[in-house]
Parts: sequence; structure tokens; C-alpha cells
Amino acid sequence: MKGVFRVFMDKKNQRPEFHGSDLEKIAAYYHIPASEIPGIIKFGANVNPLGLSESVKNDLAGHLDIISSYPDRNYTSLKKTIGEYCHISPEHIVVGNGSTELISLLISQRQAKKALVVGPTYSEYERELALTGGTITEYNLKEALNFQLDLEDFFASMAEDVDLLILCNPNNPTSSAIKNRDMKHILTFCNEHNIFVMIDETYVEFAPDVAEITAISLTDEFDNVMVIRGVSKFYAAPGLRFGYGITSNHEFLEALLIHQNPWSLNSVAAYAGERMFKDNTYQQTTRQLICSERDRMYMAIQNMPAFKAYKPYANFILVRILKENLTSFDIFEAAIKERMMIRDCSSFKSLDGEYIRFCIMNPEDNTHLLKLLKQF
Repeated sequence: MKGVFRVFMDKKNQRPEFHGSDLEKIAAYYHIPASEIPGIIKFGANVNPLGLSESVKNDLAGHLDIISSYPDRNYTSLKKTIGEYCHISPEHIVVGNGSTELISLLISQRQAKKALVVGPTYSEYERELALTGGTITEYNLKEALNFQLDLEDFFASMAEDVDLLILCNPNNPTSSAIKNRDMKHILTFCNEHNIFVMIDETYVEFAPDVAEITAISLTDEFDNVMVIRGVSKFYAAPGLRFGYGITSNHEFLEALLIHQNPWSLNSVAAYAGERMFKDNTYQQTTRQLICSERDRMYMAIQNMPAFKAYKPYANFILVRILKENLTSFDIFEAAIKERMMIRDCSSFKSLDGEYIRFCIMNPEDNTHLLKLLKQF
């Protein structure tokens, strides 16, 4: 579960597994001095290494008096800005307290009797689905296909009674992606079978070609879909708790708004959100950094015989360990000792084998991690 830290012993391998990114508890486990905790490089968090935009930070600091006022209940100006950013009508937009709230609202309002989740993926979907009492099934991406979706097999495998499909695109942890042309086939199939589709595009802005991946342009054509995004990763603002959803299904949109708490998004997040989407310099700088470093790291891993890297579309890379008797925890532990925290992927359901995942950080930190991996 997101934000939860646990340590337990894997009975087969007798190794601990860490869930979440609670640096203090991980540091305690490895006896890392408190003074060194801020220096640990968070390769497991998938957050933009540039941090919050300086222009947004300065603007926000000069306007903190907005805390004394309620935000516009309809978030009219914010939705207009999002509409311009996404090239979509503001009437199709709902904003909320992080993408997590919108995912929860969508799942609770759809009341799916049988939901299908494409995995391996983010565990929070399954948690929210469980709360509605519906049946949850999984369609697992295949390692033999480099975790790319086989549409023919996917459609043939889908049960007739599925009424909700959940996709993360680009997907976490595989960093694979469904391209726009294939997504159109999926939406067409689902529309014909009365299946509503939720697409989590948390990482889409990191994609080499955003237009090639995003389904936002398809929301005008299909009303059986809702695209959900947030600002936690690309804009390095997880604490802001700001997410937004896009759908042309006005009946469903109205139902969401009826059940959503008023002023779900606070005035600070609404103000900062508008400035983020207008910060072209930050957007371009981020994309230049991520795209160039992602290519460099991917190619470097490809030349390491101990590993297999999968083509990444998000700001992180999934790597399979090929070296015999080398585990994901071995590498996690070696990285922690070098004050780098990567993701040990052993906790992801349906991800058979030994895998690690790490996000793209600043060049010098990326070089440090590559140097470590070359030792194996």
C-alpha cells in the first residue's frame, strides 16, 4: 500500500522486503546516521530530480495569503489552464486532492462487479477495488514480449462480464506503454462491450513523445473512459496533493462531483497548479534531462551482461537480473550502503523473477548508480 512501510522475512530467501520509501526506518535498519539521511538519493521515488520549479516556488511564497480565502468552488480558472495545457474542453475536467482521490472516486462510483487490472502494476488500484466488493481479475503483461501488450491475446482473454478496465500508461513498474493507436482499439472494444476504462497517466509527461502515448485526445471520441493525472512526479510536488481527471461522460462527471467533498483541492494547490502548467521553461528542462539521461542509462544497462533492461517510456527503468544467485535485495542493499535507494521489485505481484527499478536522477547520481551496477 502506498505510503506504508513494512519489513518482513521472505521465507524462501530469508531476506527482508521494504515497502514504501520511509527513509528514516530504512536508515534505522541499516544504522545510517540521521545526519546522512537527507543525502540518500531516492532512485525509488520516481520524482523529477529538479524539484519544485523555482518560479512556482517564488510565486507561491509571495502569495501565501491565499490560504485565508476559500478556493473557487468550481475551480474555473484552474480548469481553463488545464484545458489549454491538455488541449481539451474545461467542461471535461474534474480536479481533486491528488490522483489518489480521483481514482478512489471513480472506482467507488462505477461500482464494478468485475474489474480487470493490467499488471504488474500499482497496488492501490486493487485496494480501492476491494473496498467496493467487486471481483478483481488480472491480465499480466508477459516478460517474453518485453511487457508490451498483445492486443489480440488481451481481447481474447477478457471475460464477458468485465465492466471496468484499469490501465496505468506508461505502466509502473514496467515502464512500458500502450501507444495511442492501440489505445483507440482498446476503447473501441470496451465501448462495444459496455466496459468503462480508467487510464492512469501519472508518468505520461515523461514519455519520449507524449502525443504518441496520451489518451486525452481520445476522450472527445469516447465517453467510456476517464484519464487521470497528477503533479506528484513530473512537477515534483507530491505534497501538494493535486490531481485531475478528464472525461466527456458528463453524466458520470456530475456523479463524481456530487459525491466529492466541496473544496477538495485547497487554495494553495489550485494557485500553484495554474503556475505549473504555464511554466514552459521547467517543462522543457525536465524533458531534456529525463530523455537524455534515460537513453544513456538504458544503453549502459544493455551492455551489462548481468542485467536486461526493458525499453522505458516513463522516468524509470525496469531491470531484470540475469546473473545466477544475485537477488534484487542484494542490489538494493549494496545501493543503500552507497546512500542510494532503488526499488526492490520483489513485492510486485505477477512479476516473476528478480527485478529492480530505478528512476532517472541528476547525471552525477545516475553515473554513481551505473558504476555500482557494473560491479555485478
